[in-house]
Amino acid sequence: MPSPHAPLLRALAGDRPEQTPVWFMRQAGRSLPEYRELRVGTRMLDACLTPDLAAEITLQPVRRHKVDAAVFFSDIVIPLRLAGVDVVIEPGRGPVFAEPVRTAADVDRITAIDPNDLDTTAIADAVRIVTAELGDTPLIGFAGAPFTLAAYLVEGGPSKEHLRARAMMHTDPDAWDRLAGWLSRVSRRFLEAQRDAGAATVQLFDSWAGSLSPADYRAHVAPHSKAAVEGLGLPVIHFGVGTGPFLRDMRLDGAASAVGVDWRQPLDEAAGILGQGVAVQGNIDPAMLQAPWPILEAHVRDVLERGRAARAHILNLGHGVPPETDPDQLTRIVELAHS
Repeated sequence: MPSPHAPLLRALAGDRPEQTPVWFMRQAGRSLPEYRELRVGTRMLDACLTPDLAAEITLQPVRRHKVDAAVFFSDIVIPLRLAGVDVVIEPGRGPVFAEPVRTAADVDRITAIDPNDLDTTAIADAVRIVTAELGDTPLIGFAGAPFTLAAYLVEGGPSKEHLRARAMMHTDPDAWDRLAGWLSRVSRRFLEAQRDAGAATVQLFDSWAGSLSPADYRAHVAPHSKAAVEGLGLPVIHFGVGTGPFLRDMRLDGAASAVGVDWRQPLDEAAGILGQGVAVQGNIDPAMLQAPWPILEAHVRDVLERGRAARAHILNLGHGVPPETDPDQLTRIVELAHS
């Protein structure tokens, strides 16, 4: 078990450790040559559900970059697959569902599945392998937020504007609430499995929340996200993309210990909006990873300086590591943060 004095856990408790903790969303994955070598011949979802493989992928960036946390290697749709939903990852496109959920009857069909029946054995086994090697380094559990999962389910796959999902909120709010409530329970079950196996904290990803208006987020989404994480007994990081217009709501009425901020908003400005009740996480622009080191270094130093306005700061990207990133850039960022 990691020490409560681990820099990440201290930051989540509102403390400021001697060095700013740093990890990267999508730190485990396609930017690492060792990951690409390991994944040859194995499909994404199969890799996520093979305990020794998922554990090794989770650990790779910790060994290489010396980050302050591992984040559990999985995919946002794995809990749905565990629930028996027919989903595949199409290369170059993303998750695609054989049967989209678009009507009240569709909602009845999918919500008849009991989230408590999810077989999370493979997840728990992978987490135990990871935590046994990590020692004092915390493991961050992972799950998708109800809206982002619903956006995939209702659209049937990736979408830019999530029109069908947003329409369902208004044309059939009862069906929407039943679907989002079910997804909240599915995500919570997935997080609980990671918690019980040794994860020290969790992050809820709401990658598509930025397509919502503040009013729709507050009325139709925030209550379900809060239900997914409230009372887990672990610190919670809540992250979304494009959530500046309702950033304060991302605190989930105190259920979140930290809020992730994407690259669009200066971190000191975000800290002012969020208040001193939560830590901030972020918000290096992922595009800057392609820049020469002196330019990237100046950007990272600016982010670190702006992060001082917050109660505590966890250095991260404003979104995930792009696949074409030179891994050495990430290592340099960690070394800079730790210096």
